[in-house]
Amino acid sequence: MKVAIIKYNAGNIKSVLLALKRLGIEGNLTDNPDEILAADRVIFPGQGEAKSAMKYLKERGLDKVIQSIENPFLGICLGLQLLCSHSEEGDTECLGIFDAKVKKFPSKLKVPHMGWNTGSISDDVIFQGIKSPAYFYFVHSYYAEICDQTISQTEYMLPFSNVLKKDNFYAIQPHPEKSAEAGEQFLKNFLFEL
Repeated sequence: MKVAIIKYNAGNIKSVLLALKRLGIEGNLTDNPDEILAADRVIFPGQGEAKSAMKYLKERGLDKVIQSIENPFLGICLGLQLLCSHSEEGDTECLGIFDAKVKKFPSKLKVPHMGWNTGSISDDVIFQGIKSPAYFYFVHSYYAEICDQTISQTEYMLPFSNVLKKDNFYAIQPHPEKSAEAGEQFLKNFLFEL
């Protein structure tokens, strides 16, 4: 199985590569459109800032590549946020796969939202074998609002999208590669069940 990890100068790549290796998969870190489009699975991870990440993607035509992918696709953390329509971070127009806006947590909350929190479980195949309550590891200052594509939500003083799904596109706000058993099962489901 060919798994492409989109390279776009956002952090958190090594932990994703290591998580895949534990599952017997050698991920290919690439910004080559042909390699991305030829992959059986595409992962779009990241930690970083929305505006500079979108600038990098657009300069290399990767925004159009991502929008045209037909195989299973997984956005993680910043990857989820960039798949939404707009981010308050830098007033950034994003990729528009999901109809959600990304907003900054209110200043009354401790930001970033960091550590373990629960996510709801739906009957989607991506949650197969994950017990409720499922604990995931979060590190983020911005969140995607609840929308029609939300299939799991989390609460941090307010509800937000934990997992989004539209057609072949999935996205998860926490880091499955750092989320112990639930995160490993989530990645297994993405790689082997879709």
